[in-house]
Amino acid sequence: MSLLIKNGTIVNDDAMFKSDVLVHDGKIIEISTSIEATPGLEVIDATDRFVIPGGIDPHTHMQLPFMGEIAKDDFYRGTEAAVAGGTTMIIDFVIPSKGESLLVAYDRWRGWADPKVVCDYGLSMAITTWNPEIAKEMEIVTRPDYGINSFKFFLAYAGVFMVRDEEFYQGMLQCAKLRALARVHAENGAVIAERCEHLLSSGITGPEGHTQSRPEELEAEATFRACTMASQANCPLYVVHVMSKGAAAAIAHHRKKGAVVFGEPIAAGLATDGSHYYNEDWLHAARYVMSPPLSRDPSTPNALMKLLAAGELHLTATDNCTFDCHQKSLGKDDFTKIPNGVNGVEDRMSVVWDKGVHAGIIDPMKFVSVTSTMAAKIFNCYPQKGRIAVGSDADIVIWNGNSTRTISKDTHHHAIDFNIFEGMQVHGVPEITICRGRVVWSEGQLKTVQGSGRFISLAPDSQIVFSAVDNRGKALKPVKIERVPYDSFASSHKESDANANVVKTKSSIPPGGISSIQF
Repeated sequence: MSLLIKNGTIVNDDAMFKSDVLVHDGKIIEISTSIEATPGLEVIDATDRFVIPGGIDPHTHMQLPFMGEIAKDDFYRGTEAAVAGGTTMIIDFVIPSKGESLLVAYDRWRGWADPKVVCDYGLSMAITTWNPEIAKEMEIVTRPDYGINSFKFFLAYAGVFMVRDEEFYQGMLQCAKLRALARVHAENGAVIAERCEHLLSSGITGPEGHTQSRPEELEAEATFRACTMASQANCPLYVVHVMSKGAAAAIAHHRKKGAVVFGEPIAAGLATDGSHYYNEDWLHAARYVMSPPLSRDPSTPNALMKLLAAGELHLTATDNCTFDCHQKSLGKDDFTKIPNGVNGVEDRMSVVWDKGVHAGIIDPMKFVSVTSTMAAKIFNCYPQKGRIAVGSDADIVIWNGNSTRTISKDTHHHAIDFNIFEGMQVHGVPEITICRGRVVWSEGQLKTVQGSGRFISLAPDSQIVFSAVDNRGKALKPVKIERVPYDSFASSHKESDANANVVKTKSSIPPGGISSIQF
């Protein structure tokens, strides 16, 4: 299949220029001005449009079994929502149950995803248990036939996913050994569990209890702690869903000290805030329950966008994990039973354009970086993904930066009956989405084929992640002092002799004191 994109402005993370793009068999084979349209070519006119790399969402949870429910967006509906929003690749998470083999969980996720995905996808692996067998399995799943190059550790969800600090540290040592990226959900799970009990016993059962049980300070503390331990392990760290200024500040602090740390804000945190948890409509408030919660500081969304512009945060994701109103209502008498998760995979690109480019905070090249290219580099699939270049996969979006759309549950492609961005008008619309050379979204219509997406094996040792690690390791190498072997008997005699000399010296001081001694 061949197609020609004419008259558009190509936007990569480092350049913008007018050119045509020729695609054949799923790859970009030519980029130049005035490519001739030959018979049999499908031609797309991109006049006054941007031609950008397809979005990469590095943090999704499709059909995740969680809190007794299963997320409504499965790998079919979830990836349909993704391509409708201009995202052409997702990275989802294999999350084993406590004590479960990583290999068993991996096979289950591949069995769910492969027959359903309509765009390409990769996988990250969560570590929910720590023992020598898990360490061995981590080594196995980083092989090319498994294609895992990152591992996620939860410092929240006590008794379910959470690992202890020492387990987290051991896991990061193994990540560093395997040249795999450690990712962390940074909250103080032990304190959160205590606060939940206190709030419930105080009669606070509604969604407002969720945000009060997880104050922003606990995210900031856990982020700082995670960064500190990662530095001790000399392991690059990726902090998922950075929701607060305090967590972002912790990342910046450690980066200024030379640590390799990446920060990921999400669409929800860039466009909404925690005021929703105090809405008098219980169901409205419950729809926004996620962890960490949305910031109660209304200035946080804009601040996070500015940190992306400044390079102190690095890429955007969604943590897309959807539960419908019925599922959310299961926690009507206890906020700890409200399934955690919100939508975002369909609206992320437009939200970032509207809050970033349209608002004058970032330019189109930075937009491409934080929605696609940086993820491709971090997860080691660049320039196959994340770039408009000869030889790259033809994952391309024809983007209209001037057009607007109004987000609504009535028009979105998620499998849920609400949208946390309901009624928001956003600038920036994906008019055509192309996955490996095939048009999957055009004129407001999906043109997908279930199971047509491919699994992308992600190799360890990403250059942007690990290039500085070896030299940092030399600087952090333990220091040993070579000394004469210690003899406790000889040392005690030397000490006694030294004390005797001190006594003798004191007895020789004349009555007039030391000032009367003649030199």
